[in-house]
Amino acid sequence: MCMMEAEQVWNRFDRMVGVPDEDIDLARAALLIAATEYPSLSIERELFRIDEIAEGIAPRMDDDAPLYQLNTLSEYLFDELKFAGNHTNYHDPRNSFLNDVIERRVGIPITLSLLYVEVGKRLGVPLLGIGMPGHFIVRHRDESDVFVDPFHGGILLSEDECAERVKQATQGALTWDRSYLQPVRSREFIARMLRNLKVVYLQRRNYERVLATIDRVIALLPQDAVEFRDRGVVNYRLGNYTDALEDLHVYITSGEAVSDEVTVQRLMDQIRGRLSE
Repeated sequence: MCMMEAEQVWNRFDRMVGVPDEDIDLARAALLIAATEYPSLSIERELFRIDEIAEGIAPRMDDDAPLYQLNTLSEYLFDELKFAGNHTNYHDPRNSFLNDVIERRVGIPITLSLLYVEVGKRLGVPLLGIGMPGHFIVRHRDESDVFVDPFHGGILLSEDECAERVKQATQGALTWDRSYLQPVRSREFIARMLRNLKVVYLQRRNYERVLATIDRVIALLPQDAVEFRDRGVVNYRLGNYTDALEDLHVYITSGEAVSDEVTVQRLMDQIRGRLSE
């Protein structure tokens, strides 16, 4: 996709998420992200495919007990349709594009969780995304002590098992905190998807795409100072020195604890030198 086409899609994305958080359509936002990669993507067709999945489960959803609903969703999605976590090629960018996840039936925790939530929404099952450090899961709005892990076949988890997931994902670097089980807002949900893509594009040194992705994270979560630092570094790599300096200044004056201030100040001095040449 050319830069102009991608920019048009991002403009649609910006308009779509510029609404109250509760009105954000997660599936449509995720598909707009995918459309920056796939210029001919039919978003309406992909939404219809999610509708079809929900229709396949609907006849079985004859009990409104939360555990029954979770088990029914998990059995259909993971046992019958064979959706699964991509354990062998986790960083494949296709894992981050919802259309690819639906087509290939593999994904990463956040895209599988988004699909789970969106199928549940179509069935009247109220589901919430849980953005733990290093892992993403789901819970029923009315069942606060049981969690679903879509990346591992939709199995149900207790709090202790969630703590073990975090320990594995962070290699024991974090002490468990029950606040990790707080539901995320829609903006945080989408921003986390974008951060995953940011990592993929950084690995490929596609800095134009990194920049566009960070722009959207900042638009969603303007209080996230670290994203300003990262955008500043990317702008520097792209030769956008004035923009880089502005971003890095926002970062170090954000009021947050900045552990790398000396390094950032050194880079800012280097940029000022470039600008004065």
